Amino acid sequence: MIKSELVQKIADANPHLYQRDVENIVAAILNTVGDALAKGDRVELRGFGAFSTKNRDARTGRNPRTGEQVPVEAKTVPFFKTGKDLRERLNAK
Repeated sequence: MIKSELVQKIADANPHLYQRDVENIVAAILNTVGDALAKGDRVELRGFGAFSTKNRDARTGRNPRTGEQVPVEAKTVPFFKTGKDLRERLNAK
């Protein structure tokens, strides 16, 4: 599902809201999560999961085409851990 499909589903489920308002709400939520992660904070949505960041150390990588070794800088990457309720829904039989 992409962002526009999410907006459409929420708008369809809530006919009393204008679609542009739903777009603004979804954008605000995603921007808030992104801003919190950029500051190094953790964002937890109970039952869904938790967003956090992890630091990756600098290392020596390899160019797959030439086999040449290249330096890869240290970086911070986003990380998502599913919540218990979501994990149970995914693994329901």
